Amino acid sequence: MGWLFSQRAVFLLAPVFALLAAAAAFSIPAAAIDARRARGAREEQDEEGSPAVASPRVLLACRPLIIFGSCTLLFHLANAPLLPLVGQKLAFAHPAWATAMMSACIMAAQLVMTPLAVLVGRTADTWGRKPLLLVAFGILPIRAVLYTLSNASAWLIGVQLLDGVGVGIGDALTPLLVADLMRGTGRYNLALGAVATMKGLGAATSGLVAGLIVDHFGYAAAFVTSGAVAAVALAVLALAMPETAPAREVTRLR
Repeated sequence: MGWLFSQRAVFLLAPVFALLAAAAAFSIPAAAIDARRARGAREEQDEEGSPAVASPRVLLACRPLIIFGSCTLLFHLANAPLLPLVGQKLAFAHPAWATAMMSACIMAAQLVMTPLAVLVGRTADTWGRKPLLLVAFGILPIRAVLYTLSNASAWLIGVQLLDGVGVGIGDALTPLLVADLMRGTGRYNLALGAVATMKGLGAATSGLVAGLIVDHFGYAAAFVTSGAVAAVALAVLALAMPETAPAREVTRLR
């Protein structure tokens, strides 16, 4: 739309899709939602007949949740600036095609992200959460380093395909993993919001950090730094994060 008409056309699309999303949400029958199950509350009820809900302090007492939230912060601290930096490099090299190439980068990731999310939904219970998470986190440092090897537009867009692997797996697994950790507490939504906040902090900080590195040391240094941060997140996840899927559901792959 931006290439065919104008940059403003892209912003006009936002309210159109917002209305479509709202219509989809309102089309869900209220009776189809079980409030107890939606928040992960226990089966038994208290004396007043309300679902038993744990104190919000349960989040701080859950060590795996804190580890996962910290790894998520580091992941998005490393991941969030990569696409804007690649977009800048493409815009400098091809100013007339900047909008189309940025769109190509986004679409490339989405083409990989969607089928991977479906695959995660089908395999997370049998393979376990942690092996899939390690793949998602492990692809990010590789992707960051690959950006430094060439400035060719085809190469940069091709490497961007790997973004769909990390984000596609991570976004699909996060609700499942939080549900594992918060089952029976009634604090699923609060915990999911806490993880989303950690994600947002990492992504919001990343632009400033990456921008300062680019200004002082160049694009290659920014990509390598992102790769190093991603490697730290991978190491913490591998060493400290336990498997959260119920043991009876996980099939050991030999």
